[in-house]
Parts: sequence; structure tokens; C-alpha cells
Amino acid sequence: MDRYVQSIRYPPFELEHMNPTNIPISRGTIDNSGMSVTSFTIGSEDDWFVQWKEQEEGEAELLELECDITDSPPRFLTDTRVGWFIRPDRLHNISRKLIIPTVSLLILSLFVHAIEPGLVEQGIIGETIAGSISIGPLDYPRLLFYTFPLFILPLVFRTIANFRDFNRQKEISESPYDDPDVSIIAERAGIDIEVRKKDIDLQLIRSRVQVGVAMPERSSVLSTLNRQEGGQPAPGMSTKLPEKRQVSGDETGTGVGESIPMQLSSKKSVILEPLRIMEKGEWTQVVDSSTEFTLKMPSDQWPGTVYSSLIAIHWEVILEFLESNGRRIFWVLPVIMPQSKEPTQILRAPVISGRAELSDL
Repeated sequence: MDRYVQSIRYPPFELEHMNPTNIPISRGTIDNSGMSVTSFTIGSEDDWFVQWKEQEEGEAELLELECDITDSPPRFLTDTRVGWFIRPDRLHNISRKLIIPTVSLLILSLFVHAIEPGLVEQGIIGETIAGSISIGPLDYPRLLFYTFPLFILPLVFRTIANFRDFNRQKEISESPYDDPDVSIIAERAGIDIEVRKKDIDLQLIRSRVQVGVAMPERSSVLSTLNRQEGGQPAPGMSTKLPEKRQVSGDETGTGVGESIPMQLSSKKSVILEPLRIMEKGEWTQVVDSSTEFTLKMPSDQWPGTVYSSLIAIHWEVILEFLESNGRRIFWVLPVIMPQSKEPTQILRAPVISGRAELSDL
């Protein structure tokens, strides 16, 4: 029986601080009895890397993966990437941009306080900001009372943004819009969409397609690297979280930190989690509320839809609607893209941030 060889080096959450060559490539073989998949390569072996090819001589000793090959999205994707979604509040980005300036300002104020006597003596600073203020038994630098409020400003913005996101998540969960009735015809040349029915309170304004590589299953990654659960995780992989604390993609163990802003623990997240290897097509504007249109494909020729425990190529369509109050909301649904006739190759993997507020989803 013919077999495929799957190879993947998936970016960790904080990929900016990780050298790809320090992360081993996970390799395994799988039967092709499920479906026929055209070979493809995304990236290179000295960078982030995804490859699916037919097995060759000399690769017989690779681990055999016990999983199916299918073009139906697995449950972890349908649970987290289908339905109504919103963009994170813009204050998340503002907060993140203020962190470095405010921390630098706080450090500078402490340094100025340390050399304060010399600066006062030379007349560089006055007594208005020099000296200390006594509160109880302790003295605090007077300059700190000017800079510390700025230092906590990112935290204040982040808290406000989280409460705004909470409110929108609660609104969508308690009073959801009617699901649009969407017909999709996916071909390699383009995707034709017909919106047959939508909520009367929503106006369809634009749409696009995006495709990416979902996180591999934790058990398959550990098996291909000959590591055991409960031992030291593979480079770029976190320790598995207790089941009660699992949210979004945490069960994969490849995320360390919050990939999406805070969410209601009892509700499905309405903020779309990034696929860390992803490419997006251009937005197609919907003219005169037309219900039929064709989406522009991504610039690179991507492989068709396929899911296995190690490699999952996921295609999805985003419909952007305008609410009556002027806010925007997105309907996301998966697309089954046919396999290409010829092997495909993308020279460099299109990597995006693992944080939703930085990924422009």
C-alpha cells in the first residue's frame, strides 16, 4: 500500500523569540487509503516548514501515524472557527504599543531620581519634581507620582478593552443573529458565493477567503519526536493544561500565552484565533447588496483541503456584515477546496502573529 510522509515544524506562540532551526521537524508516515492528496511543500527545512509527499525508499523507519485522512473539518476547528465573530477591541493594540514607552519612562524617572542631587545643584531640574514624598513610614520619589500613572495606562486600556469584548460576547451569545444561508462553489480558480438569506438587521459589505495550517495534534507531535506525555515538552510546545482550563487551542500544547483576549468562560469565544501559518485573499466588496459574487484567491497556489493528526490545511470564507448600530460582525464558515492537479510549493511559509489583536483576521 502506498504511503505519505508528513513533515512539519509549526511556529510556537511567541515565534518572534524562537529560531526555527532550534525546533526539530516532526515526521511520520500515513496510509493514503483515506483520500488522494497532491504533494505540497510550504516553507523550507531551515525555516517554518510543512510538507506532504509520497513515501520514498529510505523512509520506511519513520513512525506510522494511526489517523484518518479526510476533507471534513475536525471538531476542534468547527467548534472554534465556525459562526459569528468580532474583531478584538482596538484598545488592545493601543495598550500593547504603549508598553515599551511607559516602561522606559518609569525606568528613566528612577534613574533621574538616583542622580537627582547633581541635577538640582546644576539647575537642570527644579524642586517641583525633585525630592521625595512621605506616605506612612516610607518615602517615595516625587517624580514617580508623575510617571507611574502613565506606567499603568496600558493596563487600564487593556481592562477597558476586555470589558468591551465581554459585553459584545455576551450580546452575541444571548441574542445571536440568524445564521445566513450561504451557498459556496469552491474551485481552484476561484470561489463563487451566493448569500440566499441573511438577518434583516445586517448589511453584507464584503467578503474574503483565507487558508492556513492548523496546529498539529499534541500526541502526534510528541510521538514523532519520541517524547512522552508528562515529560519535558518539545521545543516550542507548552506543558499540557488541565482539562478544566482548556480553551481554544490550548489542548495542542503549542501556545504559551493568550492567543485571543479574555473570553467568557461559559461561552464560545467570538474572537477568531489565528492560524500561525496563514494567507488571506483580498477583500471583495459587495456592490449594491449583491448576493452573488466571486472571491479573489490568495496570491500563492495553496494545496487543497486536507486534515490529518499532523498536518491540516484549512480553508475558510469570511463574510463581513454591518450592524444597525454601525459595528461590524463576521460570519466564518469552512470551505472544502479541491486538490491541485500538480504539486504545489510555497517558498516561504506566511507566518502571522499568534495574537488575535495583531493578526488582522
